[in-house]
Amino acid sequence: MLSNRLGVVLMTAVAPAVWGSTYLVTTELLPPHRPLLAAVLRALPAGLLLTALTRRLPQGSWWWRSLVLGALNIGAFLALLFVAAYRLPGGIAATVGAVQPLVTAGLSAAFLGDRLTLRTVLSGIAGVAGVSLLVLRANARLDAIGVAAALGGAVVMATGLVLSKRWVSPAPVLATTGWQLTAGGLLLVPVALFAEGAPPSHLTAANLLGYGYLGLIGAALTYGLWFRGVRALPPTSVSFLALLSPVVATALGWLVLGQDLSSLQAVGALIVLGSLIAAQTQRPRAPVPTPTTPAPRLQPASAPVRENA
Repeated sequence: MLSNRLGVVLMTAVAPAVWGSTYLVTTELLPPHRPLLAAVLRALPAGLLLTALTRRLPQGSWWWRSLVLGALNIGAFLALLFVAAYRLPGGIAATVGAVQPLVTAGLSAAFLGDRLTLRTVLSGIAGVAGVSLLVLRANARLDAIGVAAALGGAVVMATGLVLSKRWVSPAPVLATTGWQLTAGGLLLVPVALFAEGAPPSHLTAANLLGYGYLGLIGAALTYGLWFRGVRALPPTSVSFLALLSPVVATALGWLVLGQDLSSLQAVGALIVLGSLIAAQTQRPRAPVPTPTTPAPRLQPASAPVRENA
C-alpha cells in the first residue's frame, strides 16, 4: 500500500515539475506579449485531443460540472495567473500563489471532512517561506490588483481540487481531463481575443515547437497525471506538490539560462522540499467512528399457543 501511494505521488509530481518549465519555454520559444494565446493553445487543442482519443462525452450533470471544473482548474486559474504575472514581479506572484496548500487544506476540512492538522499548517507556512526565499527579491513592488489576482488564482485552483475530489466522474480520468481542458480553453478564447486581439499571422518553427510542447506535454500529459493524483490522493497532498513548479523554474533558469543562484535560494528550495516531504509522509487519520444504533436482539421463539378445542 505504501509503495503504491509513493508511486502515485511521484507520478503526480511530474505535472508541477513539467509546469515549472513553462517560463523557460514561453520566454525562449513563444512570441512575446501573448500569454493568453499561449493559455488557449495549451488547453483547447489538448482537451479536444483527449476527448477524441477517449471517445467519451459528458453525460447528464457532467456537462455543467465539467464546465465548472474547467473554469476553476483551467480557465479562471490561467487568466488570473497571467494577470498576476503582468502586474507583479514573478517572485511576489509565486509567493502569494504558494498559499494554495493552506487554502486547500481549509476547504478540505470544511467540505470533505478532512482533518486540519498542525503538521499541515506548519508545512504550508514553511512552503510559503521557502518559495519567498527562492524567488522573492528585495526591490519587488506590490500591486493591489496583481496581489488579488494571485490570491484569486490560488483560491480558484484550491476550490477546483476540492470539487474534483467531491465530484467523482464515472468516466476515465483522461476523458474528464479532456472535458475540463476543452471547457477551460473555450472560456479563455473570448478573453484572449479581447485582451490581445487576433493571433499573429506568422508563427516561426520555434513558436510551433513551443506551443506543441505546452499542449502535448504541458497539458495533455501533465493534467492527466494531475487529475489521476487528485482521484487517488487527498487534495491537500496534491496541492503541496504544486510547490515544485517554482523550484524547477529556478533550477532551469540556473542550468539553462545561466541565472545566478544564491545561497538563500538554495535554502529556500530545501525548505520547500522539506515541506513537501512532511505533507506527503503524514499518515492520514482514521475518521472518528459515528455511533450506530445497535441491532435489536432476537427473542427466543415462544412455544406455540394451543387453541382451545
